[in-house]
Amino acid sequence: MPCQSSDELRQLVEEAKRCTKEGKVADYIPELGKANPNALSIAINYPDGRCISAGDIDKKFTLQSISKVISLALVLMEHGFRYVFERVGMEPTGDPFNSIAKLETMAPAKPLNPMINAGALVVTHMIKGGSVEERFNRLLGFIRELAGAPAIGYSEKVARSEFESANLNRALCYFLKQHKIITEDVETLLDLYTRQCAVEMNCLDLARIGMIFAMDGVDPLNGKRILPDDVARICKTFMVTCGMYNASGEFAIKIGIPAKSGVSGGIMGAVPGKFGIGIFGPALDEKGNSVAGLKLLELLSRKYQLSMF
Repeated sequence: MPCQSSDELRQLVEEAKRCTKEGKVADYIPELGKANPNALSIAINYPDGRCISAGDIDKKFTLQSISKVISLALVLMEHGFRYVFERVGMEPTGDPFNSIAKLETMAPAKPLNPMINAGALVVTHMIKGGSVEERFNRLLGFIRELAGAPAIGYSEKVARSEFESANLNRALCYFLKQHKIITEDVETLLDLYTRQCAVEMNCLDLARIGMIFAMDGVDPLNGKRILPDDVARICKTFMVTCGMYNASGEFAIKIGIPAKSGVSGGIMGAVPGKFGIGIFGPALDEKGNSVAGLKLLELLSRKYQLSMF
């Protein structure tokens, strides 16, 4: 079923787009710095197959930190709850997503949650397989199944750009390796992690993944269960408590839906039992969230009373 353009959504996009001048693209990753800061688009995917949209929803972007939700779902399915959370915590943090500070004060030195970079690196470390290619293809196959889009791939340019500029993530990895939270070669793990972050899709693909999480792991179009309901519940809970980095508390108050952002400007939303949302707006605020994307979600949540709270 084709995605239908919505005048109502278009009006909200135009209103939210005024905020783009308040943000800037993530130029600390050189490839991401090439994005148009004025872009803003949205797709909403319903469980009956309907889709409404506004903006250039075919424009591809990389998942970045949105991939953390999907890799977490995969390793929970592969290893189980106890194994995963012995190695990474479940608590929100008020620190930036790339901070090392809490690791130095924790005993044992495990990351606070899977949505900060340190925690996401530990989660990616858990993906099963004998090589980077095998592990990445396992994750990519899962992403394709969630999105119902077998052609989804990754941007080699963005992955390379991130790998070459990943010095903070290298520092996190070496700290975690010193404390035996990760055990593999740091460069191997970063190769896998930067490919994971560079998986590319459009708003419609992202909205469909959000819809699967919103429907507790079931694809309502064919009745197939893609992930267990308890895994979907855990992921959505992290999206509420940690999905917007150290702005998650404010996001819960103002918007109140499970959502995860990425520094490419993507936001995936999962309104429980209702629909999935995919947004792309690459101008970011100082905490790394799409400034116009957040405004758009706030307008939507207020207009349609989407908050869980």
